[in-house]
Amino acid sequence: MSMHQRSLSAAAGREKTPFEQQREALIGEIAMSFEQVLANINKLNRSLEAVITVGNEFSSVEALWSQFENVMAKDPDEGKAEGEGSDGEREHNSKREDENR
Repeated sequence: MSMHQRSLSAAAGREKTPFEQQREALIGEIAMSFEQVLANINKLNRSLEAVITVGNEFSSVEALWSQFENVMAKDPDEGKAEGEGSDGEREHNSKREDENR
């Protein structure tokens, strides 16, 4: 361990090589870039949360429009045809019963 401590103290006492200077500069740039990335990710997260909040506020409106769409999608003649068919059958059956008597 004493040799390791001596090499560290020797490195601290002497000037840094161009490689070490460049490495430290690049490490500093990388650290700043990571901080910017982290800040941008946090900003994106807040924006996504805001979008989700706005989307959730429209859920009741969406449900209402879906209900309206389902009502409008039903064929209006379908209900009349079923009702007339039932009534028509009843009338037809009652006429047959009258004829048979």
